Amino acid sequence: MRLSNRIAMIGLTLAMCLATALVVAENKNPRFGKWKLKSDNPAPYLNIMTYEPHGESGMKITIDATSSKGEKRSWGYVTEFDGKYRPVTGDSNTEVSAVEVVDDQTNKIMNKTGDRVNVIINVLSEDGNTIKNEYRNIDADGNERISHAVYERIQ
Repeated sequence: MRLSNRIAMIGLTLAMCLATALVVAENKNPRFGKWKLKSDNPAPYLNIMTYEPHGESGMKITIDATSSKGEKRSWGYVTEFDGKYRPVTGDSNTEVSAVEVVDDQTNKIMNKTGDRVNVIINVLSEDGNTIKNEYRNIDADGNERISHAVYERIQ
């Protein structure tokens, strides 16, 4: 009986440690989850960003988009939040991306194609349920165009 109690106690302790580790891992970065672009475009238009843990302190970003004509695109990259460029994979015009942390709520994302660098200022709301992006894009003639988008947490 004592051996079975010890085994049960060890099992319970391991289960509690695993549950605690999962909660800590999930809460490590408040951006982890799925985010939907807020848009007035008619269906089937859709843009979903997914932020997942990568390595010990990084993040994997995946964007799945469907145009209003039903054309699907998917691309993504990983970051360690160190400002180092890493390859973008999938259906994207961007060759490499880098992310720097500005403060607790703000990331600076740099998307590079050739010599051009487009910047996204990515700001997480205080309640953690909205991300506002400011896009600073440079066209082939060197002209800057600024636009904005809002993503809402869906998971």
